[in-house]
Amino acid sequence: MENRFLRLAAEGIRGLSPYVPGKPIDELEREYGIRNSIKLASNENPLGPPQSAIRAITAAQSELSLYPDGGGFHLKQALASKLGIEPGCITLGNGSNDVLVLLAETFLTADSEAVVSQYAFVVYQLAVQAVGATCKVAAVYPAGHAKAYGHDLDAMRALVSEKTRIIFIANPNNPTGTWLASTELEQFIDSVSEDVIIVIDEAYNEYVEEPDYPDAVEWVNRFPNLVVTRTFSKIYGLAGLRVGYSVSHQDIAALLNRVRQPFNVNSLAQVAAIAALDDPDHVASSRTVNANGLRLLAQGMEDLGFTVIPSVGNFLLVDMGRDAAPYYEALLRAGVIVRPVANYGLPHHLRITVGTNDQNKRLMAALTSIVESD
Repeated sequence: MENRFLRLAAEGIRGLSPYVPGKPIDELEREYGIRNSIKLASNENPLGPPQSAIRAITAAQSELSLYPDGGGFHLKQALASKLGIEPGCITLGNGSNDVLVLLAETFLTADSEAVVSQYAFVVYQLAVQAVGATCKVAAVYPAGHAKAYGHDLDAMRALVSEKTRIIFIANPNNPTGTWLASTELEQFIDSVSEDVIIVIDEAYNEYVEEPDYPDAVEWVNRFPNLVVTRTFSKIYGLAGLRVGYSVSHQDIAALLNRVRQPFNVNSLAQVAAIAALDDPDHVASSRTVNANGLRLLAQGMEDLGFTVIPSVGNFLLVDMGRDAAPYYEALLRAGVIVRPVANYGLPHHLRITVGTNDQNKRLMAALTSIVESD
């Protein structure tokens, strides 16, 4: 049945489909009547948050009747100290997703354009469409290429026009796990007009161990049109609190703060993020667990005859060789939640988050059983 209020909605909203997150454990267990499920669908840290963040949350509970610091003074100070930047360069968000939407709201209009890569994070296109702007999608490197499914920066540059206001680049990219090396990305940024905002989404940057992987924050002083977004939802294990940020020229940050909602980052998220920043041991442990899990899962998938896209994030994109939906459904019935990505135009693929060693082994055992009974 058609929505009776559809005709009243803004034009960009009418064709939108809601973002579909990974299925929650509680929902799976209600629907299927099973217990002890595991979720490897949303690229969350299987180790959870650091204990320092839990302690900080506990200590802050007495102030829950008060509004949070709308400017996030202490969190900005902590980030500025860690990153070697001025606090005025930071914009805080309700997750980095919030900042991506702020960027679209600030710089895009109905007569402007944004450029994205074909298999990039779907929220870029949703944010662009919501404000009524045009989203141009560049083809990725094809299967069989050395950088298969990765951003083709030449193809993206070819779509830039006088109407382009934002280019979104994920590094590493979700859902493919592909990444761009320092030289090629820096040269791309340098080749684009300063009238175009270039957004480098580094949600998974702390997981990357490649020697030529860039830290784009180091380029912000050189490129005033560069915005780098990051999150505490991934390696820091704070996905449930929703806190992220961007680093940019102070003039861009000032504009984003004009449309940023008051108190968009809650008090508990702010204190937990500060504590997490000061807990390098948790980050190191999380990176080690992830690196080991990536190797185990990649080898296991290949042993089962599936094709794995090389990833530097905390997840793998796996080509099942045919419609992935039956595999997804069978895994759900085994109590294992992964992520189908047909909404990205990848109906033969599943995105699988790296879990703990036990979780990874459980996934592989379930998948092996599915393959053997097929």
